[in-house]
Amino acid sequence: MLHQFRFLFSGVLFAALTLLWPDAALAKRVALVIGMAKYQHIESLDNTANDARLIADTLRGIGFDVTLVIDAGYAELSKSMDSFAFDAETAELALIYFAGHGIEVQGENYLVPIDADVRSNRDVQRQSVSLDNLLATVDRARVMRIVVLDSCRNNPFGDAIDATAKANAKPVGLAPANPERGTLVAYAARDGQVALDGNGANSPFALALADRMKVPGLEISLMFRQVRDEVLAKTFNQQEPHTYGSLSGVPFYLAGPAEGDAPASGDLRVAWSGVRPDQEKQLIALAELGDTRSMVGLAYMRLNPEAGRFDPAEAFGLLSRAAKAGSPEAEFELAKLYERGLGVPQNYPEALRLYQAAADQNFADAINDLGFLYYQGELGLKQDPATALKLFERAADLRHPQALFNFSALIDDGLIKGKGPKDAAKYLYAALRSGAKDVLDLLEDRPNMFSVETRRELQKKLAAEGFYSGEIDGNFGPGTQKAARLAFGLTA
Repeated sequence: MLHQFRFLFSGVLFAALTLLWPDAALAKRVALVIGMAKYQHIESLDNTANDARLIADTLRGIGFDVTLVIDAGYAELSKSMDSFAFDAETAELALIYFAGHGIEVQGENYLVPIDADVRSNRDVQRQSVSLDNLLATVDRARVMRIVVLDSCRNNPFGDAIDATAKANAKPVGLAPANPERGTLVAYAARDGQVALDGNGANSPFALALADRMKVPGLEISLMFRQVRDEVLAKTFNQQEPHTYGSLSGVPFYLAGPAEGDAPASGDLRVAWSGVRPDQEKQLIALAELGDTRSMVGLAYMRLNPEAGRFDPAEAFGLLSRAAKAGSPEAEFELAKLYERGLGVPQNYPEALRLYQAAADQNFADAINDLGFLYYQGELGLKQDPATALKLFERAADLRHPQALFNFSALIDDGLIKGKGPKDAAKYLYAALRSGAKDVLDLLEDRPNMFSVETRRELQKKLAAEGFYSGEIDGNFGPGTQKAARLAFGLTA
């Protein structure tokens, strides 16, 4: 049977959000800043390298580890992206900023390196980096992923390509983005518009972004809203920045909290309660416009019993609106209210329906919790270990930190047909990379909870990734423990 002590849940109601938010000592933010100006075969750009340096300097000033790439060819850019993707796995936030030529070809967006020599649509696709490539580069950051494109410019290739091959496409700017949930794509100009270089050394968008990013205590969704307003004002409404996708439900401050504000908390109720009153008013305005992240954030504030805003009934109303608008996080939190009878009469069938609805949208927390409900036979469900194991695997494949660890333990116990020690080690390694601090602690304090075969396979994986050079013996001594810390993202 399952070793209950292996499971990091203390009950379905209490998701271990701290696993998704490293403490200040472990927090890491990384940025890849790219500026393309001196093109070899097409029109050069005036401000893009300046803009990239401005953004890089601003990000360094607020604590980011920054990789700056200026005037790179395709090979150099690809290499930089590969290296950054590995580094981003152990960061709470990964951000890419690209300034240079960008173009839509047949409905897909491409960012152009300086050595692109284009005579056809296919040349663009072969010699440029797609937006999908950039999104994949930041995909495994632990909390938040942002791609900023200051590249919505005219087609630089003239008649060499057919930028309007897709029906109804516009001949300028970029196509709308559709990133995965938890990832935000910010355009310097709305899809189909052209971004302006401005009259000085920097573009209006870069100046506004650098100005707003360095404001302490400014929640990130409001920051992008303020960038939009500033660019509209500077360009006399000729250019409107736009964002696509959705941020993580965690409140985030690029420049950190303002002086006197409480540090970040893993409890989302406490974290959102730290938003300043003036910003809360802005969130209310955004919620009234239909922004579901604002609705959910406001609901978290109303669910904090330690704050003056505690109002479960209002939280229920906010979450209900967001759930009707399609927010899986709202469905998940609403399910917990129905389960507990907080702000609404207790209703297990409705809680299960909402857990399932969120899981159907691939919301990993809901999938993982459903696994426990089926395994333990709670909320009126019959015990169904087979369904539970499938749900645990699905949540693990979505990189849910707890599920990664739990599924590796299930494999190690011999409960997953067709999987063995090598698979257990793969999921255990992924749990380390995803930021599961409890997993690191267990590997340091109680490594023998896993079989020697799984421990050997984990040593092999750590060695293959360049973290370990010792004996493959299953002995988790100082060398293996140091490797585990390095894989987690610690420096020693």
